[in-house]
Amino acid sequence: MCKHLFAALTLAALVSGHAAAGAEELSGTLAKVKELGYITIGHREASVPFSYLDDKQQPIGFAMDICAKIVDAVKRELKMDKLEVRYQLVTSAMRIPLLANGTIDLECGNTTNNTERQQQVWYTNTHFLTASRFLSKVESHIGSIADLKGKTIVSPAGSTNIKQALDFNSRLNLGMTIIPVKDQGEGFLMVETGRAAAFVQDDIILAGLIATSKDPKAYVISDDAFSRPEPYGIILRKDDVAFKALADATTSALYRSPEGAALYSRWFTQAIPPKNINLNIAMSAALKRAFENPTDSPDPAAY
Repeated sequence: MCKHLFAALTLAALVSGHAAAGAEELSGTLAKVKELGYITIGHREASVPFSYLDDKQQPIGFAMDICAKIVDAVKRELKMDKLEVRYQLVTSAMRIPLLANGTIDLECGNTTNNTERQQQVWYTNTHFLTASRFLSKVESHIGSIADLKGKTIVSPAGSTNIKQALDFNSRLNLGMTIIPVKDQGEGFLMVETGRAAAFVQDDIILAGLIATSKDPKAYVISDDAFSRPEPYGIILRKDDVAFKALADATTSALYRSPEGAALYSRWFTQAIPPKNINLNIAMSAALKRAFENPTDSPDPAAY
């Protein structure tokens, strides 16, 4: 073999080996997306303004826009000219199982970050802080959690809200009948039609449901809360170090930048589709601090 041919073959082997090593560096979601050519986003049906369907049945919202930034970062990281984005509707009960089994690659909505869930999934940086309260009809004159004694209430299956309601029911001996519902839409309908006295859910979600209802003035959100302020985060598969690092860097840069505040304003203090409602919810001091110093902590005391 001539020395020129030998040198060429050696160079080819080195290049091939380097490429193989580069391919081996990819793991978890990044490797999956690179291989399949698409990424799947889990979204909600009626979690206004985080993740919901518009009048064309397309998923939109604050969390969806954040996830779009993560998808853009994945595309750049993988050096892909094209990256197909697929969407999968999820519910409170199914979001974590669908993430764990690979059906979705990230869930973009209003999922509370807590220590228990961090045993199953990982979160990127907090994008909102909420508290668990209840919605009722004004005409019901239910002013406090104590007023729910003996009444039927509803809350999403698999949510932190229903666990908190069950805890209060037991500790305060309220004698409530607590019915799990599939999603926010079903929960609101139960109150609207008189089949339940109250709907326990995150206060921001309740505000969105009221704002988009037929008669917003007919409903009220309780001052009493079932929880301290709780963080929302985009959920990722557990132990997916590379994907989390990319998502954390992307969301941290977004929240610290003027674009983060502008994105919040777009969804919380301006008219939003499809009904052009305005939630008029200014960014809280706690959330401002969380945006200035991004964190994925599940501890309410951290905020």
